[in-house]
This record gives sequence, C-alpha cells and structure tokens, in this order.
Amino acid sequence: MFKPLHNYVLLERIEEENKTAGGIIIPDNAKEKPSRGRVIAVGEGAFEGDDRIPMTVKVNDVVLFAKWASSANEVKINGKDYVLIKETDILGILDK
Repeated sequence: MFKPLHNYVLLERIEEENKTAGGIIIPDNAKEKPSRGRVIAVGEGAFEGDDRIPMTVKVNDVVLFAKWASSANEVKINGKDYVLIKETDILGILDK
C-alpha cells in the first residue's frame, strides 16, 4: 500500500447524498466534490526541531477537510482515486 510521509494523510472521499433534504435530485454535473473522507493511511508526523509532532487522526477516522485546501493532491493508487492532504487542512473528526 502507500505510506504518507511526515504530516500527510491519505483519504478516500465519501460520496454525499445526491438528493437534497427537500427531495430534489442533484445531477452529477452539478455536484461538488465531497469534503468528507475516510482516513486510509497516516504519516508519522512532522518535525519541529528535533521533536516529532504526533498525528491526531488515525486510520478509519471519518474526517471533514477543507474543500479548497492548498495541500490537497488528487492521486490514483492501484486504479483508485484518493486525496493526499496535510493534517492541518483537516477541519475535524466526525463521530461514527
């Protein structure tokens, strides 16, 4: 598999509902990319001087991340699409 370096996190996007709360179906070409993801792999943390800063997220956490994060990179691994993002662009962990 893939092991991110430093403070990078590999996410698998979680698709949003294609229907609004009022029951209106949103066509595929009008949908935004989801900003929720499941953590697939986590780096060991960034260094601050000689100390490593531990990561907050762990594998299988469901997180909310910034849609327009500057560190977000779309990557394809073994034919599957993922997002590689810095932990600092993750906004929070969602309850399971």
